[in-house]
Amino acid sequence: MNGDASSFEQCYRCYPLTFIDKAHLEKGDKIIMPPSALDRLASLHIEFPMLFQLSNISIEKTTHCGVLEFTADEGLVYLPYWMMQNMSLQEGDIAQIKSISLDKGTYIKLQPHTQDFLDISNPKAILETTLRSYSCLTTGDTIMVPYNNKQYYINVIEAKPSSAVSIIETDCEVDFAPPLDYKEPEKPQKLASSKKRPLEVEEEEPANKLPKFTPFTGSGKRLDGKTQTNSTEPEDTTQQEKPSENGKDDEKLPSITTPRKRSGKLVFGSNSKSSAAKETVKVEPKKIEQESSTKADEAKFQVFTGKKYSLKG
Repeated sequence: MNGDASSFEQCYRCYPLTFIDKAHLEKGDKIIMPPSALDRLASLHIEFPMLFQLSNISIEKTTHCGVLEFTADEGLVYLPYWMMQNMSLQEGDIAQIKSISLDKGTYIKLQPHTQDFLDISNPKAILETTLRSYSCLTTGDTIMVPYNNKQYYINVIEAKPSSAVSIIETDCEVDFAPPLDYKEPEKPQKLASSKKRPLEVEEEEPANKLPKFTPFTGSGKRLDGKTQTNSTEPEDTTQQEKPSENGKDDEKLPSITTPRKRSGKLVFGSNSKSSAAKETVKVEPKKIEQESSTKADEAKFQVFTGKKYSLKG
């Protein structure tokens, strides 16, 4: 099917390049057309390099390519297999080929399918070498880059100044997007906060279970075996002693009166209100002064309480 007189447009049955033992052409976008196509193009004075628009009419999908040879059988065209996959073409399907003129590309953005491509020592150099076999790139296409007996597929996601550009003899900026299988690493802050909470709970629980420490608790005992009459509660040391009018400090003595009924005798536990029997103890005059001073000391400090005996007799 021919188009108008100023352009070339023809339909052909398409087959992969492996049918004519030219698998080495798979790493580019060049096709092989019949000799009649060359005659028609020459009569139309088509400018070089010759570029074509390849369309699958059944699904209205379009891409662009160049031509390498005009040696195919009449009515047939041979395409790279990756291009047939992009166009959803099977062996023997009808493809429409139309001559076209494209702007020279200034920018393209590519996206590898897997991160393996970025693991290559110098992926940009490998890509630059591969793109020398291409005549043009179209947004939405998936090109194949063979390297080290492995095939890497890369999407063309953006092109400037138009969606389809020529990359022959032009300086084109190439940019990469994250691979399709790329996953962002998890933020460590979330992990640290989630692990910190259980530790805080574990630290707080033992602290709550520990009993409260209270100093100087329990009951006191006298060394002489007598019953302790004073309270075992700690004395309030916050109260300061006030000086008396005589300039001497008042001493807080226990409420024990020791009236002297006879000289040389000292009575303990005397009380004017009680009528109980009074117990008397005979002591020497020297011991009276010693015991009275000892009682005053006991009122202040009750450690090592009890009777005091003199070695003199």
